[in-house]
Amino acid sequence: MKSPVFILLAALGLSACASHQPTHIALNPSLGAVAPQTSMATQVHVETIDTRKANFIVRIHNGDDAARLISPSEPVRQQLDKVFRQGISEAGYSISPSSFRTVQFQLDNLLTDVTETTFGYEAKTQVTINVVATNRTQEFTKIYKGRGTLTGPFNSDFATLELDINKLLDKLTGEILNDAELHQFIQQQ
Repeated sequence: MKSPVFILLAALGLSACASHQPTHIALNPSLGAVAPQTSMATQVHVETIDTRKANFIVRIHNGDDAARLISPSEPVRQQLDKVFRQGISEAGYSISPSSFRTVQFQLDNLLTDVTETTFGYEAKTQVTINVVATNRTQEFTKIYKGRGTLTGPFNSDFATLELDINKLLDKLTGEILNDAELHQFIQQQ
């Protein structure tokens, strides 16, 4: 008699787990290798801002249903600010809020569009970061873009999406922090 009740409870428990849909995704961008750019103690004011219109970073489309919007578990601006500050320091600069040299990192776009079908999914990620650097007389502006596509069977899973987004963020921040043109501008008098 215990057997059918146990099986029924186990089935209900498993179906409850399967229907749970997370509402947040955990990003963890990390700093890759940053080449030293200066041996002088050049001071730089660093700022990171998020200019996106919405907070969600994943939009899941499944047929005619309304799209599911997934937000980051932590503010992306804070995570990127930490990476950029660490990278600027590793490049050899000293971070100072009173410096006339400023570098502003503007997160303009970070979105993964996932299309789910009966047989699989396709996830397209786009990241755009504008960098605006200024000194006493000039301004340097450059737009950095990254794109990625991920496909797989069944439905998308958050761990795979997180890994893919983090890889793209790591690649783009590494490209920015190792950009010789940006560092040449920062070091101008």
